[in-house]
Amino acid sequence: MTAMSPIAKPYGPRFNTALLDRLPKVRGRLTPNAPLGHMTWFGVGGPAEVLFKPEDREDLINFIGACPRDIPLTVLGVASNMIIRDGGVPGVVIRMGREFASIEAQGTNVAAGSAALDINVALAAAKHGIAGLEFFSGIPGTIGGALRMNAGAYGGETKDVLITADVLFRDGTVKEMTAESMGLSYRHNDLPEDVIFMGARFKGREGDVKEIERRMDEIKNKRAESQPIRTKTGGSTFANPDGKRAWQLVDEAGLRGHKVGGAQVSQMHCNFLINTGDATAADIERLGEEVRKRVAEKSGIMLRWEIKRIGIPLDKDRDILEFMQRDSA
Repeated sequence: MTAMSPIAKPYGPRFNTALLDRLPKVRGRLTPNAPLGHMTWFGVGGPAEVLFKPEDREDLINFIGACPRDIPLTVLGVASNMIIRDGGVPGVVIRMGREFASIEAQGTNVAAGSAALDINVALAAAKHGIAGLEFFSGIPGTIGGALRMNAGAYGGETKDVLITADVLFRDGTVKEMTAESMGLSYRHNDLPEDVIFMGARFKGREGDVKEIERRMDEIKNKRAESQPIRTKTGGSTFANPDGKRAWQLVDEAGLRGHKVGGAQVSQMHCNFLINTGDATAADIERLGEEVRKRVAEKSGIMLRWEIKRIGIPLDKDRDILEFMQRDSA
């Protein structure tokens, strides 16, 4: 077996530990069969075959460069907009910690690591009188996630304020990329799925601290009034079609409050699915697929998932495999 240190105790029976034999040495932590459900906002999901928490930037780059290309890699932030399927995630799940969460004001710009919370970037900008990044305070996730999906809210979008991002590719190379070179568009990027965002620099403008804070308070109040933020949810479930609002299409299909198992369409905001307490990942995904089907029947519009779904289902949930096969077609 390849020597690695440290390796944490396995937690569960879903995956064996054979993958560890093929992984390069690290200075961080490798944990086989690591539970992931508690890390997600939905509070559901199976384990990672191996969870890797890198010690620092160099540790991560060295690991990626030496990791066999056939081993799947998945990056996990705060999982605020994600469903992890009940069977878990094959391969290596990478969770970047505080070493990747730095935030630094640079004149009217802000540099942030990929693990920095979006709201903390907005707060740091406000503290230094940097305007234009207030919208980040309304996005419940990390900078890495914001870069991956070009997150946006309340009149702002990641691509509009991005200067450059540091992107780690599967061959271990790091490239500094712009929004244009990344192909950022509405909730989308053109990069390979297995790239890793290391950090980014954002452009702001000189502003008044009190006015910036007022705008952030306004965003906070709007979220509290219109979104089920005190429930187990994954944020906006479906991307808005051109010229339409996803929540309105769901409501017009008569699905407000609709349930599948322990999952429910929020009564407060129809583009949010919630875990009422005992939902499985399969319940949530089935509910989302039923919503898509019934909205299409009502309006002729097939909604596109905005929530990222990763991993594999349990053997008993064969219908989830059909969803996966259809999405990959």
